[in-house]
Amino acid sequence: MEHDKRPWGQYWVLEDSKSYKVKRVEVHPNHRLSYQYHHKRSEIWTIVQGVGQVTINGEVKEYGVGEVVKIPQGAKHRIANPKEDENCVFIEVQVGTYFGEDDIVRIQDDYSRE
Repeated sequence: MEHDKRPWGQYWVLEDSKSYKVKRVEVHPNHRLSYQYHHKRSEIWTIVQGVGQVTINGEVKEYGVGEVVKIPQGAKHRIANPKEDENCVFIEVQVGTYFGEDDIVRIQDDYSRE
């Protein structure tokens, strides 16, 4: 199982096929992913632990355990963990034609990545 640590947390690839990819993603307290979009995939996030503060095309909403977030292909998005004492964990299902990390177009990033 592929595992990758990032400045905001970590993720594991649970399944990788030609038409979809499934990840388990952990966001550490008071951290957030880059504000980004993708050319070749959409994403569906299901929160399984904690709270996720999700921004899609500039609109911010909090999601809790069991709630689902749908992110259309090309939509600008990010998730933040506003909690100080608990990870935000979600299952990410990517659907599309390409799932490489080089399809991440970062608009804003707390960790100065391109």
